[in-house]
Amino acid sequence: MNLLFCCVGAKPEPWVAGLRAELPEANVQDWTPGALPADYGVVWAPPQQFLDEQPQLKALFNIGAGVDALLKLRLPPAASVVRLDDAGMSVQMAEYVSHAVIRHFREFDGYEADIRSGKWSYRKPLMRANFPVGIMGLGVLGERVARTLTQFDFPVKGWSRSPKTIEGVQCFSGEAGMADFLAASRVLVCLLPLTPETTNIMNRETLSKLQPGAYVINVARGAHLVDEDLIALIDGGHIAGATLDVFRNEPLSTDHAFWKHPKINITPHTSARTLREETIAQIAGKIRAVEGGTPITSLAGVVDPNRGY
Repeated sequence: MNLLFCCVGAKPEPWVAGLRAELPEANVQDWTPGALPADYGVVWAPPQQFLDEQPQLKALFNIGAGVDALLKLRLPPAASVVRLDDAGMSVQMAEYVSHAVIRHFREFDGYEADIRSGKWSYRKPLMRANFPVGIMGLGVLGERVARTLTQFDFPVKGWSRSPKTIEGVQCFSGEAGMADFLAASRVLVCLLPLTPETTNIMNRETLSKLQPGAYVINVARGAHLVDEDLIALIDGGHIAGATLDVFRNEPLSTDHAFWKHPKINITPHTSARTLREETIAQIAGKIRAVEGGTPITSLAGVVDPNRGY
């Protein structure tokens, strides 16, 4: 069994060493042009040359949850794409979103501004019942976030393409349920996969349907959000502010309005990072399952190219 590692931006040595330790029966190599044919690829943002040189690949294991960039490439005809289904990312995402929700709800930005100016102040506590949180996207990460927020007694709403049931969460689904979901949400968290249908989904029309004084948290992909529409709605008063971790172009250009907007908090795409050890263990387990006779298509995380996730 031959396995190639091809991940732009990642140091190959610890990944290759980890994969060799988990799969001692495999020949694991860092990809270089002209490499011998392999059975599996472990990838992130691979060049088209890698894919063109490896038409026989059975599967491409993506070391992240998002596969939108990979699906834009010309893939080997028989290769299944398998994304991470957790590998330590869901708890990180739950931490990040909970922090952002609570920071806004408890008005910590305002307290920090007062302290910086030497002002000792109090604010009247807000009611959680008046701050329903809407999770747009109920996959592995979205469901973990939704369940976590229920532990803080926030009313939690969820929207997904197909119907789902999550204890403690009011779920909406499909195009028919979107307007009611937005109207029921005062905080909107985007955790959708990026597909042609979800590109620009957070625009003036949809964001205007949120409850007055809404707050926006985007931890999915920058292309979900129309930047100018968000700024206009914040400046107009309908939206109170936003926490953004993902952007159309990364790194975010130094002249972008998000940097200095007083009601927008930004972080450098760090809400849920790939954890190497957990990721290697998950991928190795799936490869062992396939080598043992499990069909690739029955693995957790296999991507439907038609849906984009």
